[in-house]
Amino acid sequence: MRKLARTILSLLLVLSLLAGVTACAEQPKTVNVAVTGTLSSLNPLLIDATEVMKYAISLEFLPLVELSRELEFVPQLAESITTQDNITFTIRLRDEAIWSDGTPVTSRDVLFTLLLMTSPEAGKAILSQYLILGTDDAGMLPSGATEIEGVKIVDDKTLTVATKWPTALYTFENNFGRYMFILPEHVLGDIPRDQLLTHEWFQRPDVISGPFFIQEADLSHYVRYRRNESYFLGAPKIDYLNLNITTSAQLLAGLTSGEIDLVQQTMASVLLEDYEAIRGLKHVTAVQGSPVTNQSIFINVNNVPDVRIRQALLYGIPRELILSELLGGSGEVVDAFLCSASPYYSEALGVTGYDPGKAAELIAEATATGANTSLVWYADSGDATFVSAVELIAALMEEIGLSIEIRTVDLDSLMGVAGEGSFDVMSVQYTYAPTDPYTDMSWLLSADGWTRYGNSALDADFALTQQSADIEAVRNAYLNINRQVVADCPMISAYVISTLGAVSNRLVNCTPDVYGTFVNVHEWDIAE
Repeated sequence: MRKLARTILSLLLVLSLLAGVTACAEQPKTVNVAVTGTLSSLNPLLIDATEVMKYAISLEFLPLVELSRELEFVPQLAESITTQDNITFTIRLRDEAIWSDGTPVTSRDVLFTLLLMTSPEAGKAILSQYLILGTDDAGMLPSGATEIEGVKIVDDKTLTVATKWPTALYTFENNFGRYMFILPEHVLGDIPRDQLLTHEWFQRPDVISGPFFIQEADLSHYVRYRRNESYFLGAPKIDYLNLNITTSAQLLAGLTSGEIDLVQQTMASVLLEDYEAIRGLKHVTAVQGSPVTNQSIFINVNNVPDVRIRQALLYGIPRELILSELLGGSGEVVDAFLCSASPYYSEALGVTGYDPGKAAELIAEATATGANTSLVWYADSGDATFVSAVELIAALMEEIGLSIEIRTVDLDSLMGVAGEGSFDVMSVQYTYAPTDPYTDMSWLLSADGWTRYGNSALDADFALTQQSADIEAVRNAYLNINRQVVADCPMISAYVISTLGAVSNRLVNCTPDVYGTFVNVHEWDIAE
């Protein structure tokens, strides 16, 4: 009996151990990504200018191409995008690209998405990239259009797109490659277009092309994803990925406790005072991002029409001091848009120095002719560092005759204010692709862009950036554009920041950077 009892006990112990091993093996792999900006939507038809929304959507709906850490366009749904004349572009889709239900991704899906993005019912994208297609002056097609002039389907995996005017390949790749998320015609084709912007399907799409399905979403707090077992590039190694909306002040604590696995530079803003503490965490790798994120100040020239007031802001902001004191020198000060990492940056532009005397003189001149000297400045409440900078700027300006009322709002609200043009001055971190400054600059400086600027004197130089293969000629064209921006001040670059990202050492095959972080998300894994 004792022998039998020992045998039974031994078997129970073995079963218990096996159960423990099985339970351990079945523990799902979950990655938590911190987000300090809000999300306005997860509907690709409502894409805005924020990288947060772009990456949140691209986890389920892939773009055609994406930028890598090396600032090169790499395939996503498209195998390649090519052109011989900067007018006709050939998009070749990957042969293996399929939707999660097994249906091939085809050139019909690309045309379908283009038709939606340019329809008056569903076309709500804020960027003006569709103007170069066979659309009207607002980038739209007639209601119910079933084709686009210049867009031709060659076969199931190939289509050509002819633009109305010459367009550089990198601009086409950035506009149509990175910021258009292909949608499944076989799923959405029968839904009336005027229902798509608010359709419940987008809350939890059941047919996707990307690595993760949305499992649950509360856009003020989180988005929960589960892996797509049928992802054509290979099922993700992690089971769940969470975007958790938090504050900059909570990032250090979350990284320390292990509740946060990843802080990516354009989705979360680390407080400068926490940089060294994060660098000191032994279970975390801190990564200084490429210095391409511009702390931009946009001035609505319709609301601030006196150029002297706008120039006074440029002369009256101690940009070098702010960079040094608030950011520890992690970045650079430049005029206008271009950072030194851009191949089109020219040192000949120089940098406007801090000159409060000149600023005071300009304000006095403007005041004498009846100019408004009271401004409303909207700032991103999620960027505590620059909110402090705006408070400093307002105090300095008050001393020389310019009154600034500061209004801090969340990123989603700030994008609404920007789109409506209901601001005098606004500040936001804006990442201009160094390889394609045209996309952002041409729109932001237009009469319809955030600045409401619109200067026809820039047209020839903008056109040259799209037509010339001579990098020196393109650089000179951008130099001319930037000089005009410095003279008229529709925008000011406070500084270009090299932001800090961080990744838990338990998460392998993941390196946070301004670009390319999520290109290989299906290869991320949890260390044993």
